[in-house]
Amino acid sequence: MYRNLLVPLDGSPFSEHALPFACGIAQRSGAGLHLAHVHVLGDPIYIEGMPVVDGELRSLGREHERAYLDRIRTQLASTTLAITCADLDSDSSVAGVLARYAEANAIDLVVMTAHGRRGLARAWPGSVADTLVRCSPVPLLLLRPGKGAPDKAMAQTPQFKRILIPLDGSALSEEILQPALELGSLAQAEYVLVRVVEPFIVVDYAPLAQASRLDTKLTQEQMAEARHDLDRVAERLRTTGRSIHVRVLLAEQPAVAILDEAHRQDADLIAMTTHGRSGLARLLLGSVADKVLRGAALPVLLQRPQAGSS
Repeated sequence: MYRNLLVPLDGSPFSEHALPFACGIAQRSGAGLHLAHVHVLGDPIYIEGMPVVDGELRSLGREHERAYLDRIRTQLASTTLAITCADLDSDSSVAGVLARYAEANAIDLVVMTAHGRRGLARAWPGSVADTLVRCSPVPLLLLRPGKGAPDKAMAQTPQFKRILIPLDGSALSEEILQPALELGSLAQAEYVLVRVVEPFIVVDYAPLAQASRLDTKLTQEQMAEARHDLDRVAERLRTTGRSIHVRVLLAEQPAVAILDEAHRQDADLIAMTTHGRSGLARLLLGSVADKVLRGAALPVLLQRPQAGSS
């Protein structure tokens, strides 16, 4: 069960949309709530070539940030939660500071909003959520922000009644199972295990042309093997009385198939492991989890592989 939740805040109403969800999870699980703001150290002002740091302005900015966290704490007073406010320093990576705080304070889950920018614009500059996915030692629950100001005075009970969990047959992909089950237990959720099988295409080289065709037999064999693997996982999870369903999909684009299945299943949450690639490798190769996160309109729970996973 959750002991500590972390909600990163940047001073904007946008980031505060995570608060009702986090409060609801904390109340249902009895967890403490950590509110963290990362103070980015400003660049010095240069006068005649010499760097000058305005200590007075920096102090005023720090006081403003602390007052902001205190205001949020006051607004959440009616929740009776144990709240810890942390004003953290960073001169480089905000995500790195949050990851270190999570590890040092036994955080079990990070709850935050994701900007949801798309395409190259998002891949190039990145975002705190985007980077934190690749360095966090704990799972992240990423939410799309709602419209208007969030209601911070009232906890929003998690309504994760149906959770879609894509698996690929590897032990790495199954690392998301425990975090998903723990979050789903707060609302007695049903779980849908999904495996996407790509069609097995055979390429024929004719003298003047190249043609491709679907190898129906091999594709069906792969789908049967996938179903067997999912049934094995499902049976293991059903021993505790959980409602587990399995779905094997045939599709050339796994991320698109997962998003379509989430819509068909009326899922409230997609939970999956991410490979955690970064930089040019991620931009060129991407990952299924990365594409799902970009395209999903519903919350996504992501788990970075732990050290030693293969």
